[in-house]
Amino acid sequence: MDTMMNERDKFMTNTEREVLMYGTTLAELRESVEDSLSFRFQGPAMVAASMMSDAQEMMAYSSPTARTVEEQRQLLNRAKWVLFTYVLDAKE
Repeated sequence: MDTMMNERDKFMTNTEREVLMYGTTLAELRESVEDSLSFRFQGPAMVAASMMSDAQEMMAYSSPTARTVEEQRQLLNRAKWVLFTYVLDAKE
């Protein structure tokens, strides 16, 4: 499966790859995060925690669809991006 993913990636633009990974572009994600009240008043770690909590709540659905599972994956990727971009990079 990794081989198929790598073959497919060769033909994808960065924007297509971002949308596949995050459900949005990184520019849109950054804007959404930085415009949020949670980010402004509680900080990026709380934004990431909220995203992970939402993904956890989605896991409790009695009959998750493939789309729900994909949305969970993208939501967790967005949470990781927030942590890596705003929390871990800030400590360096």
